Amino acid sequence: MKITGDQLARLGTVAFLCWAMPAYCQDAKPGSSGSRQAAASYVPFEGKSSKWHGFVRYDFVMDDDTLGIAPSEQPQSEGDGIGNPAAGQHRCVVVVPAVPARGNPWSWRGCYWDHQPQTEIELLKRGFHIAYISASATLRPGKPWDAWYDFLTQKHGLSQKPAFVGMSRGGEFAYTWAVAHPDKVACIYADNPGGNDDVLARLGLLARQDVPLLHVCGSVDPILNKFTLPIEAIYQQFGGRISVMIKEGRGHHPHSLRDPKPIADFIEQSVSETKREPPAFLAAVSARQYYYSKDNQYTFFPSEGTYVTCRGPFFTPCYERYEMTVPDVEAFSKVIVPNTPAPGNPWIFRADVPQPNAVDLALLARGCYIVTGAMPFNHDDLVVEQWNRVYQHLVQAGLSSKPVVEGDGGAAGEVLTWVVSNPDKVSCVYFVNPSLHSSTAGARLLDNLAPLARAGVPLVSVCGDRDPCLDDTRELERRYKAAGGNVQVIIRAGASHFPLAPDDPAPVVAFLVKGANLHP
Repeated sequence: MKITGDQLARLGTVAFLCWAMPAYCQDAKPGSSGSRQAAASYVPFEGKSSKWHGFVRYDFVMDDDTLGIAPSEQPQSEGDGIGNPAAGQHRCVVVVPAVPARGNPWSWRGCYWDHQPQTEIELLKRGFHIAYISASATLRPGKPWDAWYDFLTQKHGLSQKPAFVGMSRGGEFAYTWAVAHPDKVACIYADNPGGNDDVLARLGLLARQDVPLLHVCGSVDPILNKFTLPIEAIYQQFGGRISVMIKEGRGHHPHSLRDPKPIADFIEQSVSETKREPPAFLAAVSARQYYYSKDNQYTFFPSEGTYVTCRGPFFTPCYERYEMTVPDVEAFSKVIVPNTPAPGNPWIFRADVPQPNAVDLALLARGCYIVTGAMPFNHDDLVVEQWNRVYQHLVQAGLSSKPVVEGDGGAAGEVLTWVVSNPDKVSCVYFVNPSLHSSTAGARLLDNLAPLARAGVPLVSVCGDRDPCLDDTRELERRYKAAGGNVQVIIRAGASHFPLAPDDPAPVVAFLVKGANLHP
C-alpha cells in the first residue's frame, strides 16, 4: 500500500486509520467500551493546582516506606517541569483535560517528564489524563509504580489500562512495568527505547494480551538494532501488533514527531477499539494473533523534514489469526479471518502457515479465510482423513464447499495428496516452487492428475528458473495439459527457491479470483 500526498496530509486523523487498517477500526469509536475500563466512578483530584501547558496540573508526594500519597504544592520555579524528589519520596503528577473522555483514558510517561510533550498535549485535547511518577536510573519501576497505578485507577476511577509513553530509558521502564502487568496496559508508544533481557524474554505476555506497540526511532540511533528491531521481530513471531516509524538520518534525538497526531491517533485508537467476536466455528477461542504485511513504505514527512520508513498494522490492513481444534484431528489448524467475509465465505486450504505475502493479503482483502489443514504430530505426513474432518467442519459451519488450495515448496506435495483424493471439493490450486513428492500418496502424485483435470480444476504454479524443483513444475504442466487440464506456469527469471512469492502478484490473484468465482 502506498501513501499519496493527500493521504499523508490526513495521516494525523482517525480517518486515515480507518482507511489503512480496517481491523483496528471495526466498531471502534473514541470513548467506546473495550480496553477503556473504569474501575470506579471518576473522582476529581484535590489539592492546590498549577498549570502545565495551559492545562490543570496536580502534584503529589509518595512516601517510599508507606506508599502513602498526599497532595503537594509545585514550586513556581519549576514551570512545566519537575524537580528531583526528596530522599525516601517519589513525586507524582496528574494533568487533567478540560473534558475527560468517556472511560477516563490516560497516558503514563515512563521517564523524562515534559521532554517533547507534544503527544501528551494532543492527548489532553482529546480528553486523556496525563500521569507521571518520578523515574530515573535509581528510581526504577517497582512497588511505588504499582501504588501510583492503584491510586489513579481505584481512588480516582481512571481507566484500568493506561497507554504508555516511553522515551529512551522511559521506553525500558514502560516495558518493565508492562511485562510485569500485561493485563493492565492498553498500548505502548516507545521512542528510541532502551530495554533489557527480561523485557525481551517476556514480550510474549504482552502479545497474548493483545497490546499494540508503536516504535518511533532514528535510523542512526545507536540502540535501534539493540532493542527496537529485536522487539519487532520477537513480537511479530508471537503474532502481536507492532508498528515502526524510522526517521531517516535521525539519531537518538530528537524524540517524538513534530506533528504528534499520528502517535496520538495510534494511542486513541488502541485504547478505544472494540474487539470483534471470533468466528463461531473455532469452538474454543485461542489467543488472538495477527497477520499483516511487513513491507516498508518510504514516505516523506514534511513536518519532520525527512523520509520515514513505516511498516506494521498502523499502516496496512491487519487480520486476526486464531488456532482451531477439530474433534478427532490430532493437531490444531491456523485460521486467518478476513475483516469482511465475501459472499459464500470463500477460503484457502493449505498445509503450512504462510508468511505474509502479497497474494494471500490480496485474497484476505477480497474476503477469503485462510486455513491450514492440521499436520499431525504423530505422523510423518498429511493424513487425508483428518484433512477431510477439517474440511467438513468448515463447510458445515457455512464456508464454501470448494476452497482454493495452496502449497509452497514441500507443502505443495502434501496438499496435492488431498486434492487428488477430493477433486470435486476444490475450486483451483496454487503452488509456489512446489516439490511434488509426498510419503502420504500410495503412488506418484503426478500419475494421478487425470481425475483433477476431468473435474475442471485449474492449476497455477509460480517457480524460479533457478529453483531445484523447477523440473516438478514442468512435469506437472506437461502431464496436466496432456490430461486436458487448465494449467498456468509463471517463471520468475533469476530466482531460486526463495522468496516464496511471485514478483508480481496480480496475474496469480486474477487467476485465483476467476477460478474461485470471487468478486474482483
